[in-house]
Parts: sequence; structure tokens; C-alpha cells
Amino acid sequence: MNPTQVQKNTKRSWTTRRDAKRARKEELSRMTTGKVIPAEHMVEALETLIKPGDRVVLEGDNQKQASFLSEALSKVNPEKVKRLHMIMSSISRPEHLDVFERNIAERIDFAFSGPQSLRVAQMIEDENITVGGIHTYIELYGRLFIDLIPNVALVAADQADSRGNLYTGANTEETPTLVEAAGFRDGIVIAQVNEITEELPRVDIPGSWVDYIVEVDKPYQLEPLFTRDPRHISEIQILMAMMAIRGVYEKHHVQSLNHGVGFNTAAIELLLPTFGEELGLKGKICKHWALNPHPTLIPAIESGWIESIHCFGGEVGMEKYIEARPDAFFTGPDGTLRSNRTLSQLAGQYAVDMFVGSTLQMDRDGNSSTVTSGRLAGFGGAPNMGHDPGGRRHATPAWSNMITSDDPLARGRKLVVQMVETFQSGNEPVFVESLNAVQVGKDAKLDTAPVMIYGSDVTHLVTEEGVAYLYKTDSLEERRAAIASIAGVTPIGLERSAKQAEQLRRDGIIAYPEDINIKRTDAKRSLLAAKNVEELVQWSDGLYEPPAKFRSW
Repeated sequence: MNPTQVQKNTKRSWTTRRDAKRARKEELSRMTTGKVIPAEHMVEALETLIKPGDRVVLEGDNQKQASFLSEALSKVNPEKVKRLHMIMSSISRPEHLDVFERNIAERIDFAFSGPQSLRVAQMIEDENITVGGIHTYIELYGRLFIDLIPNVALVAADQADSRGNLYTGANTEETPTLVEAAGFRDGIVIAQVNEITEELPRVDIPGSWVDYIVEVDKPYQLEPLFTRDPRHISEIQILMAMMAIRGVYEKHHVQSLNHGVGFNTAAIELLLPTFGEELGLKGKICKHWALNPHPTLIPAIESGWIESIHCFGGEVGMEKYIEARPDAFFTGPDGTLRSNRTLSQLAGQYAVDMFVGSTLQMDRDGNSSTVTSGRLAGFGGAPNMGHDPGGRRHATPAWSNMITSDDPLARGRKLVVQMVETFQSGNEPVFVESLNAVQVGKDAKLDTAPVMIYGSDVTHLVTEEGVAYLYKTDSLEERRAAIASIAGVTPIGLERSAKQAEQLRRDGIIAYPEDINIKRTDAKRSLLAAKNVEELVQWSDGLYEPPAKFRSW
């Protein structure tokens, strides 16, 4: 029999996934009116729609949570719904792990678990959960279209109409990516919404992508994770911010960038209208950002430093301010922010000159991780933005400034800056001989150690001691010496040689504050454009409405 005959004689259905979806929806038809599932029937609906062994993607990034749906999933009968493979950007809520303790789910792939990191570590030790992998955001999103295609997607939106069109408002974030991965591979898409109404401000996700909606009586959980109160910025952090502006931003003409969230980067944002202005840098640095709408950016926006900001997500309290500043933010005709976590991650990976982040531990080679003993936090998007993407081809002054060779084929490099104090809270040294992540990876039976940013990608290191220009080093030994020279009195710092440090200074591989014309005594809180949240509100003309926990007046 020849291959053509085999092909003609073989009968095969090419609609198995579509048929399976149709059967699930038919089972549910007795309790739904069109696309609307009554909230009181959601647990029963999930028991009908989700089958044992399904891959379930649950919206739970580090800000926006499909909280009603996650609670409902944790209440299903484990005799009916079991062996689930959960896929979540962030393990943020207790019920995200309750589903494992109740034997509803058994495996998880995720990117971040900050709020639940201690419990995750304990559950791994107790063998209550199997970790498929700790991902970056882009990596996890990408796998949703390759080998982690979801059978069910549970997401959140602000509003829907009866046809299932969704309005996500200022917090679109990862919702379109999750819905598309399921919706176009015959998965079930369920969206919790705060309101069902026939007049939507705009359509962010078309109803043809959505199978069911449920109107809930309590808005989805949204956390102000990117708000930092300037009252808590220390003089050490101000000194580090001054060194970063002078020794990195100005030196390399950085115009497009991403900031991690922390008090040290908040200090930089608040020094632009003061220290940066004194240096005459407005219009020369920090013009284009891939960043959540940090409230500490308000003074820089108001004083004309920032031309554009594309946001991963929204931030509680910034809605009215963003609506009133469409020249700075990406907004819809309705005035609300159009955030997009996937696209902003890609912009942070390929389009910006520089990434500035922090870490909990760094070894002598510059490898770093936020995964420490007893704490499996993951790392979210930092590895996406905190590396030099080999696919980049467009040149900018900062990218080109990283060329250290006369080779005509030499390429530039993205600036990857780690900005850390030498000791973290509790007097724990940041610089260590071996990352805890190595042992944690072994204990969790991960294929590779959960390193956040590899040392080979780090171009600059900033501590309260100085700046190390690691991209200039030409050997591992020299790189280690540069790191040790600004590692303070940590175990790694105590290995430094004063003689070698002086040579590194002469070679321009490390710089102490005085080498870049900064006086340590000038690092005062008086330099901050806003010294508390109340002053941020004043800068915003009253448009910024901080959450109650940030109000002290």
C-alpha cells in the first residue's frame, strides 16, 4: 500500500478539541442564560466545565487578581475536579495554594510568588505541590501558545456587555494574552466582571473570544504594588541615586529605560527635577519609559522630563492623573490607561537602553536571585528586561556606548544595572559566596537553579560604596575584583585588595562618589522633589488619589 492510499483510507476527526468544548458547554446550558453565569452557580459551573487533568490558566499577575474565580475554584469538589495543572503569573492569594492542599491541583508553572513565597517553599518541602518551572513573564506567556496551551482561562475585567465584550479599563495587563491563548485553541474562557452593562467605554477584548461572564458583587483584587512613600527613602539610597544618575545615566546618554520597583529607583525618579536639573540633563536622559505608573514619577512628568510611558499595568490611585495627562501615557478615547503586560515586557526587553533592578543576593560573579532559603519568590519580568537580547539591531547612543572593541562587526549592548545596598534588612549581606537559589533549586527538584539575572548580563553594579563598570572587565578575575571593591564589609567585600581597587579606579572600571564629582555629604532628603505622599498629591494638582494606607495627613 502506498502513502497516498494510507492517507485516503485513514479516517480522522480534526475537530476533537472543538467537539470537547461543545460538549462541556452543552452540559452547562441548564444553568446559564446566554453567556451569563449567575455568581451563586459558579462553583457548580466550574465543576461542569473543568475536567480532571486540565491546564487552567488563572489570572493573578502581581497586581490584578481574578479573585472571585480563584475563590470559586478552591471550593470545587476534589472528587470532580482534580489533577489540575495550574498556570499563573503570580501566586498571590491563599486560595491559589489551597487548591493544592485540597487535591484539586497538583502541578504549577508560574513567574512570581512574592506574597505566598514562604508557603510555596514549605509546600514543596512537604511534597504538596510540583513545580513545573519558574518562568519570566514573557517565557510563561509564550508557552501558553506552544506547550502549555490552557483548556480553561479564568480572567477579570471591569465591565462586559451581554455579548461578552470586555472592558478592562486601566488594568488590561495580561488579560488579552491569556484569553487569546485559550480562545483560539478551543479552550473555555470565563471572565469575572464588576458590572454587566450594554454601554462599554471601549471594547478591549471582543466577545467572540469569551465564552462566559459572571457579574460579581465585589471588584477584583487590585494591589498598589508600585507605590513607594518618599518618607522612607534614606540618605544612603539618595547617594546611590546620585551616583546612578551621574555615573550611569549621564555617562551613557540613557534615554529609554525601565526601573524596578524600590526605594532606590524611587529616589532616582525624585532626583530628576532637582539634582538632574542642576546637571543640565533634562531632554538628554530618561525621556521614554516602560514602567508601571509610579506615583514618584509625578514630579518628573510635571517638570517636563518624561515624553512617554508605556505601562505593564495600572496603579491604584493614579487613574485620574493618567486621564489628565494623555501626552505622557497610552490612553484610550475614554481617557483610561491601556496597559499591556506582554507588550510592555517586550518593550522592556528590546526597545529600552537600560534596565535598573535590585536583588536579595549576588555572588562574586554577579549572578543574582530573589529566591533565598525558605522563600521561593520567583522573579517575574526582571530576567526579560535584565539581559542583553541578542536579537536587537537598532542602535542608540547608550547601546552604542557599550561597544568596547574596534571590530567593525562589534555590536552594542543593553545596559543592565543592579542597584543594591550591601546589606539588606536584618543585617543580611547581599553579597554572598553562593546563592541560596542553588540549594533551593535542588530541593524543589528544578532542572536549573532559579537565577534571576546572570552575571554575564550585568553591565553595571551600584552600591553605597560606588559604581562598578563590569562591561569593561576583560576577565572573570577582574570582574570579581570589581564587584568585591564595592561590596562593603560583606563576605565578598572582605576579599578585596586595596591595591587592586586603586588600579581598577585608575582604569575606570570602578568609581567611588568622589571620582564622579559627588560629595557624600550632599546626599540629603532635601534633594527629593517630593518628600512624602502628600507632596506627590500637590505636584499632581490633586489628581493623584493615594490609597488610605499611604495617607498620613
